[in-house]
Amino acid sequence: MTRVWKWNRPVTVREVLEDLQRERSIAYTTVMTVLDNLHQKGWVRREAEGRAYRYEAVSTRAAYAAALMNDAWSQSDNAAAALVAFFGMMSEEQRQALSDAVRIVQGPETAQAREAAEPREAPEEQNPGAAGDTSGR
Repeated sequence: MTRVWKWNRPVTVREVLEDLQRERSIAYTTVMTVLDNLHQKGWVRREAEGRAYRYEAVSTRAAYAAALMNDAWSQSDNAAAALVAFFGMMSEEQRQALSDAVRIVQGPETAQAREAAEPREAPEEQNPGAAGDTSGR
């Protein structure tokens, strides 16, 4: 799937094979079997081209990752605990990406409504005897 997503176009078994062979020895039939299995599972669609097929991803890599996360989360008997544990594993960069994603999903209307519903604190009154007053009074 990595090659199919990377190229973002329909690919043949031969193209994937030649690319993989740059890294390791692999048989044509192995690549063909994997692509056929991916087709049977619904991850790629294929179209006949002569005696071969061209395979194309059905969904994006992001959608695939989301489906995996959703599947793992749905298997938990305590969704909140699973999320807390997952968030605890995240880097600061990943947490920022999560925050950005939540903001996108909620949309600007939701963010504005939430801000309007939050109670606002009254400004603190100046107290001449409070800490920070250096006048000596």
